[in-house]
Amino acid sequence: MIIYNFIFFVLMVFIGYAFYKKYSKAVKPFPKHWDQILIKEVEFYRQLSTSNQLRFQNRMMQFLSEIYIDSVEVELTELDEILIAASGVIPVFSFNDWHYTTLSSVIIYPNHFNEDFEFSHKSQSKRIAGVVGSGRLEGKMILSRKALHHGFKNDNDGRNTAIHEFVHLIDKMDDSVDGIPEILMKNPNVIPWLDLIHKEMKAISENDSKLRAYGATNQAEFFAVASEYFFESPERLQKNHPELYNAMSEKFKMK
Repeated sequence: MIIYNFIFFVLMVFIGYAFYKKYSKAVKPFPKHWDQILIKEVEFYRQLSTSNQLRFQNRMMQFLSEIYIDSVEVELTELDEILIAASGVIPVFSFNDWHYTTLSSVIIYPNHFNEDFEFSHKSQSKRIAGVVGSGRLEGKMILSRKALHHGFKNDNDGRNTAIHEFVHLIDKMDDSVDGIPEILMKNPNVIPWLDLIHKEMKAISENDSKLRAYGATNQAEFFAVASEYFFESPERLQKNHPELYNAMSEKFKMK
């Protein structure tokens, strides 16, 4: 029953999104009080110059004009929207004209969920914090609210679920989630990047890395895990993995 309810909800989200796109294309002004919320909650924003903070604000509002955000069995809050938009802007902040063309909506769940998108107390193996959809969920991202907020509460653990999932979207823009984000790199750089990925994944497997173990799952997860670390703790990544830091800086144009 839960899975059928979810499918029905997805259909409602799709209808709502179509309506939203038809009638809400205008970019709304940035709410002034959001500035203090961002300063308090988002380290990346806090470290920006005043001019770049203004640019970040504009990018957020552009994002919110293009992506429909909804929630399941939990009331969507202002902070949810702010953190989702910030998560989408951070990885592509250095790219002036960026749009998530493969994303239509973000759906917030109250907590982690399982492979059947169940999150009730009765469901087992509730271990998924976020996912970029495929198949019937193509164009949708599902995030645990608990994981979304945790990603911005702890700036020292190198974890941020929402950024992780947006990096998967970036990786997917060449139609393949494989850890080789062609939109961020030139072809001659592919082989050195793959060599570095495999070296770093081996180090994780041998417990000789500061990156979390999930990064050794496959190339795509390595890229997303490394990106979390890069945007959450760039100084630590530079200290502990200088070669990887330089490669990430080049790809995300953060040099």
